[in-house]
Amino acid sequence: MNARFSLLALSLMTLPAMAQLSDNTGISGELSLSTGFVSGRSNFNTNGDETITNTFDKASSDSGAILLPLGNVAYTFGANLDKQIYAGTSREDIAVGNLALELGYKQELDSGMVVDLSILPTIMAGETWENPYQVNVVRKTTDESGNAFRVKLSNIIGSNFDLDMAYATKEIDNEKTGINALERDSETLYMKSGYMFTINSTSFIKPSLTYVKTEADGKANSFDGITGEISYFKILDRHQIALTASYTDRSFDATNPIYNRTRNEEEVSLFAAYEYREFMDWQDWSLVSFAGYGKTDSNIDFYDEDQFIFTVGMNYQF
Repeated sequence: MNARFSLLALSLMTLPAMAQLSDNTGISGELSLSTGFVSGRSNFNTNGDETITNTFDKASSDSGAILLPLGNVAYTFGANLDKQIYAGTSREDIAVGNLALELGYKQELDSGMVVDLSILPTIMAGETWENPYQVNVVRKTTDESGNAFRVKLSNIIGSNFDLDMAYATKEIDNEKTGINALERDSETLYMKSGYMFTINSTSFIKPSLTYVKTEADGKANSFDGITGEISYFKILDRHQIALTASYTDRSFDATNPIYNRTRNEEEVSLFAAYEYREFMDWQDWSLVSFAGYGKTDSNIDFYDEDQFIFTVGMNYQF
């Protein structure tokens, strides 16, 4: 099954750093290996049914075990430990469901604000169907690719407010849909803002709002999306718990010619994440686990999706 999740996963999530970028100058990072179970239902999942008999039914379900190796490395420097270059899959990326390589540079300003510039060269990498709507024949797969360029501002003007902005492209190597309005090459603008509220010394809550604008070559695949999200964080000695819930509404721009209607979608996702630091009293080791469920409900049944994931593993920080 594709490791492609639109869910807002909070796996391996820690509370945002409030001070310098690292405790020490030089190299730091972490490696993790998790195993688990994932299941889903999507007519665009290339591990699902190769052959469909019509374009009006919901997809059949697909499930299987997964092995999830992740990691990142950073080099921090500067007199005040205020500069950092990094590579890998960061905790923040995992937190928004982006299991992709990120290369970037962070600079902490005198005000405490952190400016983070990065590129995600594999963010759209994967497989899709050449023609998802082809019936009564074996559908063929093709590669999809793209890049994302990202600017993140954290602790803006020394506050708990942050802003995450990105521009991304997606290209389908062999587009065989055969309908101009359904072509999938696209450009996307993404903007997310949030504010961390302190309940007490061990409890935090963070509401956020995300706006996404996708302009696809096919107008029926172009849309505006709004996501409201709320996350709760709790520290209990060496235990950290993160809970999040989100709701997304997407409105598409043009009539889908196959169904003679304009597509609209609602998506709901729920997540729980857990980290146990110094598991078994092993210094620098953590037990990590998360579970999540997401469901997309479209006014066109063919686009309905749902997905569930559960993982457990170990994380090592250096």
